[in-house]
Amino acid sequence: MAADQDQIRPVRRVGGLLRQRNFRLLWAGETVSETGNSMAVVGVPLLAIAVLHASTFAVSALTAAAYLPWLVIGLPAGAWADRLPPRPLMVGCDIVSALLYASLPVAAWLGILTIGQVLVVALLAGAANVFFATAYQVYLPALVTADELMEGNAKLQGSMSVATIGGSSAAGLAARAVGDATALLFNAGSFLVSAACLLSIRAAAPPRRPAERTTTIRAEISEGARFIGRDALLRPLTSYAALANLAYSGSTALVVVFLVRVAGFGPAAVGLLMATSGVGGIAGAMVARRVAARLGTARGLLLTTLGGGLFGLLIPLTGPGPRAAFYVVGAAVVGAGITSGNIIVASFRQTYTPPHMLGRITASQRFLVFGTIPLGALIAGGLGTALGVRTALWIILTIYALSGTLLLTRAFRADKNLPTSSAPAAVTRPGP
Repeated sequence: MAADQDQIRPVRRVGGLLRQRNFRLLWAGETVSETGNSMAVVGVPLLAIAVLHASTFAVSALTAAAYLPWLVIGLPAGAWADRLPPRPLMVGCDIVSALLYASLPVAAWLGILTIGQVLVVALLAGAANVFFATAYQVYLPALVTADELMEGNAKLQGSMSVATIGGSSAAGLAARAVGDATALLFNAGSFLVSAACLLSIRAAAPPRRPAERTTTIRAEISEGARFIGRDALLRPLTSYAALANLAYSGSTALVVVFLVRVAGFGPAAVGLLMATSGVGGIAGAMVARRVAARLGTARGLLLTTLGGGLFGLLIPLTGPGPRAAFYVVGAAVVGAGITSGNIIVASFRQTYTPPHMLGRITASQRFLVFGTIPLGALIAGGLGTALGVRTALWIILTIYALSGTLLLTRAFRADKNLPTSSAPAAVTRPGP
């Protein structure tokens, strides 16, 4: 069944979902929290490079540690997200994350900070993010209607892009102004703001089926994995995202080292350059619904994945002076493609997936999708050590550019729009 055009037509009333108090609080909390996260993406590697003089492989290992929990606890987290009230779970994760990031500047002030502690913080904060991100996907449909999901995801993705700009830029400036370690206090504080916003929301939790309480966690995990494995749309979508994340995470793990040690930029310039992906993300969030409405959700997704990946090949050409433009253009277009694709995919999954299985299917996808990120970061670190950082970027960004071809299956090319429910006909549609 093709998606109804009314479901993807832009909402014309001024403010849209931001007029709704509960969504506004979720949006505000997520924006502040993502600003802190974006600061950490730049700030933690800068801390490792400037204070601890970490090697290229050690800096890459920080990215691996942050996403390793998806491989370890990703699947059970999805089952628990379907069982537990999502908002208290998200608040708890925010508080844990705040304490973890606050421990880094405290240790630095006491003179006891080590690369081991930074890795442990990245690992445990990553575990908290697994539960938070899964519960968030379950909670959003409880705050908005099905017709509003595309708008809600677009606004949240847009604010995340703004946060990327502000956070990445602020990280470099804060590191220069107050020091690499002290700057991470902003990251810790952002999680407390997010928790306060979530606690202020007045909305009922998504309903839970009584039968779920008698079903084992293992059985629920298997059910979600089988659903993805049998589905002609979710299966290639998961394969594409797994390969794309492996490659993109590898580039992310190397990019701060590349900009500092190879291209020769200072901390403030690094923050400003990395913020350009957020500029592209804002553009992607602004056009995602228009692209979906004009081209269809299926064709719009193919355009953003195939087109956006090619521009990543400009990034390894970056250098001092005018050559910085290669990074600006490449990162901006890649950011636009990722954000637009994320909006389309998230809205598709939230309407297509049976509501009582949304948590475990989201987690099963992310187990495979985010589970490749640690591998990608470690591979990139090894390539960067053996072949040089610039050569390693060429290799992994070429893989990223080719990853979108995995979506060129019959199921994605058959219709203009992705379906809005997992009817038997949709689930059993032939694959490539």
